[in-house]
Amino acid sequence: MPAITIRMKNDNSILLQAGGGQLQLIENNYYVHPDLIDMNLFKISDRIYNCPVKGVCLWVDLNTELGWINDICWVYPEPKKAYQHIAGWFGFYPSHRQYDIIGQP
Repeated sequence: MPAITIRMKNDNSILLQAGGGQLQLIENNYYVHPDLIDMNLFKISDRIYNCPVKGVCLWVDLNTELGWINDICWVYPEPKKAYQHIAGWFGFYPSHRQYDIIGQP
């Protein structure tokens, strides 16, 4: 899988870069390895979404100079058995109002 860059739309800053074993494409969404997530900027919320396929995920917020952006991504701490390979990985939509993904296949 090629590398991607996630760039914020408001100021073109790079949120993260991922490639190789640090990136998975699952159901058209990008999942990045937790080592790429700066937990000084990201905060896992207590807001949940119950996916009937993958299980319960938690929404993740991002702290920026302009304030918090809610639901910038999500994480499945304990997904269902068929999705254990994304446990703890952070999911990003290929299209989002706050960021662009560059290098999409």
